[in-house]
Amino acid sequence: MKRILLAALLTVVLTPEVFADQITLKNGDRISGTIISADTKTLVIKTEYADAVTIKWDYVQQIESSQPLYVGTKGQQVIVGPVTTNDSKLAVATKESGSVTVAKADVTSLRNADEEKKAEAALDRLQHPRLGDLWAGTFDTGVGLVRGNSDSTNFTFGLNAVRAATRDKITLYTTSQFSRSAVNGVTSTTAQSISGGVRYDLNINDKSFGFGTVDLFNDRFQDLDLRTVIGGGGGIHAIKNTHTTFDVLFGGTFNREFFTTFNRSSAEVLVGEALTHKFLASSAFTESVFFYPNMSSTGNYRTTISLGLVTKLTRFLSWQTSFNDYDLSDPPPGKKSNDLLLTTGLRVTFGNAAK
Repeated sequence: MKRILLAALLTVVLTPEVFADQITLKNGDRISGTIISADTKTLVIKTEYADAVTIKWDYVQQIESSQPLYVGTKGQQVIVGPVTTNDSKLAVATKESGSVTVAKADVTSLRNADEEKKAEAALDRLQHPRLGDLWAGTFDTGVGLVRGNSDSTNFTFGLNAVRAATRDKITLYTTSQFSRSAVNGVTSTTAQSISGGVRYDLNINDKSFGFGTVDLFNDRFQDLDLRTVIGGGGGIHAIKNTHTTFDVLFGGTFNREFFTTFNRSSAEVLVGEALTHKFLASSAFTESVFFYPNMSSTGNYRTTISLGLVTKLTRFLSWQTSFNDYDLSDPPPGKKSNDLLLTTGLRVTFGNAAK
């Protein structure tokens, strides 16, 4: 009877240790607990004494798991089973194929069952999102005030929202400027313009995509009540990596313009490029140029040039500076062809863009 009680007591005491996952570090330290996940940089193990512990992947010497783990590889395979290590290789004890060996350098992910379900759900959401899913973007604001012998108020606003899925992308954008001055009791508006639109991109493959756009533009001091541009075409991802993206676009548009004194319509060619480059740890530069030769009135054209510089201050706040140039070769009589817009101010980030 005493032997039975002693055996039971030992079982209770030793069971958590026997059935726990174990990590051995290169310095000989051992950590017992439940492996949660790992990628090419870190491994997370949950312990009873310190909750979740994050370990650098390069410091892990050995792994012994009592639970089945989902091992992702560079070959896009997922191998399931308890894991042990031997030198620089992982041995996965699968139910179907027995022990399968994977080089540690070829492992891209390591997850327990709960984390694998979360990863699969996130992937399914990315591949089959609802219209309200995956939105992220920025709000830009800028305000200038002058008070004294003259009163002046300048306000700029910008919005860029993106819903990027595996197969396609939707982009909403708008920029507006308003300025008002009061001198000797006389108030007048000195600037008022707003532009915006929506663009839909459909990936054909990793390098190419098709797109469609609808753009709207109003400029009070160019006598432009509304410009509506509907277009489409194709593009190439000339450069696409973690630091730099450079797209080249080409296509055509239909332009309908409503000025104060007349209306006109035209067909246009669309040629453009867009660049985003991230540098340092918290700054990014953006640049785009679009050229629209007029096919209905040969020799005339439109151009839009945009430059931007953003420096991240916190997770949600950045400081942004942007420059926009809108050029119309044949404006109404007495109006200038160029409108320039320079803004600087705070940027508020929302959605996945804040990560």
